[in-house]
Amino acid sequence: MRKFFKPLAIAVVSFVFAQCANDKFKIEKGKVGQLTANTTVTQLDEIFKGDSIVKVLSEGSKGSSVFQDEDKYLIYEKGGKHLLTIIPTEQLDSSSTIKSVEVFDSRYKTKTGLNVNSVFSEINGQNSISKVETSISSATLFIDDLNATIAIDKEELGVEEFSFQKVTLEQIPDIAKIKSFTIWFE
Repeated sequence: MRKFFKPLAIAVVSFVFAQCANDKFKIEKGKVGQLTANTTVTQLDEIFKGDSIVKVLSEGSKGSSVFQDEDKYLIYEKGGKHLLTIIPTEQLDSSSTIKSVEVFDSRYKTKTGLNVNSVFSEINGQNSISKVETSISSATLFIDDLNATIAIDKEELGVEEFSFQKVTLEQIPDIAKIKSFTIWFE
């Protein structure tokens, strides 16, 4: 009996660690890794204690600018790799929850494998795109089942940058790459 206990214990521990590692980089609606809609700015230091957090704080309501910047919390791995950029709902408020998370690391992915290195055919084939909005430099895809937006640079679309040409799903090449991938918690 004891002969079988050690291999079984090793298998169980390995499975638990693998699940924890997968959850650390899992994206789903309202969740990016350990971040959820209920996570507060104060909790970021604990969640990312093994990583570096660069805090770019706005001037809040005391600022002189008409256009107020948002606070940003840039999360970097100890090796310097940019993982995430977190925007809180309220500026200069450590009890604020999270408004959005922009993903920069390809280890963060959905259950279907969607990540920052995905191309349009992967996005379109496994997600429901509710609309496309065109800006001066990109086309933004709205994915309701994730409450996410994915921007694709107009250069990837073969459309002239700084043009106001409307982009449709049919115009986007299957090999178009992601410019930005943001999960919204609001």
